[in-house]
Amino acid sequence: MRVHDLVGIGFGPSNLALAIALRERHARTGEAVDAVFLEKQPAFGWHRGMLIEGTTMQVSFLKDLVTTRNPASGFGFLSYLHDRGRLTDFINHKTMFPSRAEFHDYLEWAAAAFNDEVEYGSEVVGVTPVVVDGVVEYVDVVVRQGGRSDELTTRRARNLVIAAGLEPVLPDGIVAGERIWHSEELLDRAPGLRDPRRLLVVGAGQSAAEVTDYLHRTFTEAEVCAVFAKYGYTPADDSSFANRIFDPEAVDHFFTAPDEVKRALMGYHGSTNYSVVDIEVIDELYRRHYQEKVAGKERLRILNASRVADVAAGDAGVRATVEFLPTGERATLDADALVYATGYRPCDPLSLLGEAGEYCLRRPDGGLRVERDYRLAAEAAMHCGLYVQGATEHTHGIGSTLLSNTAVRAGEIADSVGERLRARERDSYATRR
Repeated sequence: MRVHDLVGIGFGPSNLALAIALRERHARTGEAVDAVFLEKQPAFGWHRGMLIEGTTMQVSFLKDLVTTRNPASGFGFLSYLHDRGRLTDFINHKTMFPSRAEFHDYLEWAAAAFNDEVEYGSEVVGVTPVVVDGVVEYVDVVVRQGGRSDELTTRRARNLVIAAGLEPVLPDGIVAGERIWHSEELLDRAPGLRDPRRLLVVGAGQSAAEVTDYLHRTFTEAEVCAVFAKYGYTPADDSSFANRIFDPEAVDHFFTAPDEVKRALMGYHGSTNYSVVDIEVIDELYRRHYQEKVAGKERLRILNASRVADVAAGDAGVRATVEFLPTGERATLDADALVYATGYRPCDPLSLLGEAGEYCLRRPDGGLRVERDYRLAAEAAMHCGLYVQGATEHTHGIGSTLLSNTAVRAGEIADSVGERLRARERDSYATRR
């Protein structure tokens, strides 16, 4: 069986950045890495369900796939603009934050250069350790092609990089369906609504505010109810000093910090990312809400300090019981659809690793131990490198699931894989002699 130097699970921005870093490292050092990436989607896509017209990125375009690692790269956002013939127009736009649709087009543009290294429509269903002389020299990655259970193939690897992305989170007991969605399905589901009378949105973060805004603008006769436990949306802290938590150097500080300091830093700076909204979006929703009060026709209802206590879905819609937390008063609302904008969590690497995961070492709190180079700490018998991108917030900090450090992280993993391959080659040469 052909043995790849590296197999990547997932081909979103993280592993796309890694593919670029590997190619540029080859150009710089002459050391090629035989890599293949497995992506279950039929084509490249990144949060397509939330590419709402008019929404912008929340990070600077300079935090693209490469610039903070290699400003001279031909895969930067500015190179994309030049290739598309829009560089001067973008400069005249005077913004650091491109539209989400444009940034997605940039990612597709970059991904197109790696079509020969990516197998789309390939869902990883298992990872099996390959034991040679008592040690795990490789892993076999079992893949389902095109969603067909009878078409399984295997890719063997010396190193594995898991970047399976984020999975949507729904409250306990809630099941998504025709009338209950997670916000990631918004643009897939919303066009199917026909003259809705009322729509509910649960959540207080950026996605929730954007969904509320989109539904209110799109369905001009519908009442849109935003339900959240806060009194109001909390502005995102994107101030200059606070943004240092996303600096590459902050990863080193966080990694070596005591656990109590890690917890404190996460608490201090949660407002940079979690359950917060850009102030411009907050102000626009409030302006619209107020103007409707002036006009005497309130379609945008803000049900603050509230929670959905109960929900039942039927063919015609949903019935939700909303509780006002300060008094306990409850109201029943019938709606055409309910959208939960309740966030995401990183995919658990162990759910993919299977038997190979049994070699991984744990922290006292039960979490996976992760080395500074994003490699899972493992028993001495595990010679195959197991890397993760995204599921490292507990060891590498708040930027682990964000774009901020993607370029630098990809370079660090590429260098680590290259060093391990060189060490293998040296050991093999010594054994032959």
